[in-house]
Amino acid sequence: MERETQFIGQSGAFLDAVERASRAATLSRPVLVIGERGTGKELIAERLHRLSNRWGEPLVTMNCAALPETLIEAELFGHEQGAFTGATRAREGRFEEADKGTLFLDELGTLSMGAQERLLRAVEYGEVTRIGSSRPVRVDVRIVAATNEDLPARAHDGTFRPDLLDRLSFEVITLPPLRVREGDIEVLAAHFARRMAAELGWEEWPGFADHVSDALENHPWPGNVRELRNVVERAVYRWGDWSQPIAEVVFDPFESPWTPIEERGGGRRSDDAGPAPQSAPSGPRYDQVDDLRAAVDGHERAIVEHALGANRWNQRQTAKALGVTYDQLRHCIKKHGLMEDKD
Repeated sequence: MERETQFIGQSGAFLDAVERASRAATLSRPVLVIGERGTGKELIAERLHRLSNRWGEPLVTMNCAALPETLIEAELFGHEQGAFTGATRAREGRFEEADKGTLFLDELGTLSMGAQERLLRAVEYGEVTRIGSSRPVRVDVRIVAATNEDLPARAHDGTFRPDLLDRLSFEVITLPPLRVREGDIEVLAAHFARRMAAELGWEEWPGFADHVSDALENHPWPGNVRELRNVVERAVYRWGDWSQPIAEVVFDPFESPWTPIEERGGGRRSDDAGPAPQSAPSGPRYDQVDDLRAAVDGHERAIVEHALGANRWNQRQTAKALGVTYDQLRHCIKKHGLMEDKD
C-alpha cells in the first residue's frame, strides 16, 4: 500500500490516533500500537520515527510472525560464526542494525517466552548479546511494537510477560477499524478510485452509482483500509467504462459460479453440479391473471430486484444465487430498467 494513503481521513477517531502518534514521536520512549490488520500499524511506526529526533537514523522493521521460533532470537540479537548449524559468519541482529534509530517489532504477541525474556533485558539495560557470545553490545534503540492481540489478557493468563508489557507500553495507540471511521470510507474510496482511473488512462473518474456507495459504506471491512483499496481498484478495473458511474463492486474476488466443489462422501463433483434448485415463488393464480406476459415480466422483475438487493447489487453474486449466467442477468436488468432506478 502506498505510504500516504492510510493517513487520509477526517473522522475524530482517526485524527486522534494520528495526533497521539505525533505527540509521542518527540520522546524516545517505547510505544505499543494496537489495531486490526490493515489499519496502518506500520504507518504509525513510520510516523513515530520520522517525527522524532532519530529521523536521520535507521528504521528497522521485523515481523515477529514471519520467522520460525528457532530463528527469532538470532534475528533480534545476532549471532557469532559457528553459533549454530548454518551460522557460517557473524551477523548483526536487528537491535544492532537499528542502533541510534527505531526498531519496529510487528506481531509482538507471537514471540516465545524465551525471546520475550531476552527482549526485556535489551529494553531494560540497553544491551544485547549475540548468540554464541558472552560479550554484551550496547545499543541505543527506540522500540515501537505492534499487535492485534489482547496483550493484557495474555499477561493475565501467563502467555505474555507482564513486566515486558509494562516496559513497552509507555504510550499505547489503538487504531480504529475502518468500519467506525465515520465519513472516511467515502473519502478513501474516492482517492483509490481516482488513482486507479488515472493508472488505466481514463479521461476522468465517473464516480460510484448510489447503490455501490451504499454497499461500500455498509461492508464490515474485516481487512480495513488494505481491503478497501483492493475492492475499489478491482471495481474500477473491471468496470472499464469511464463514461458511466461504476455500478458493480465485488468484495470477494474468489466468488465464481465455476468454483470447484470439493467432493465429499457421495456428493456431486464440480463438473456435474448444476445450479441449486429454486423454490417456486409465490404469485397470483392463473384465474387471477388477465395478461400472462405482463404477469410473468412483473414476477421476474420482482425476483431479480429482490435478489440484487439481497446481494448488495453485486451482479455476479446475484447471477450465481439465481442460477443464471452473468449475461442473462444483465439482460434482465436492462430489460426491466433496474440499474436506472438505482443510479
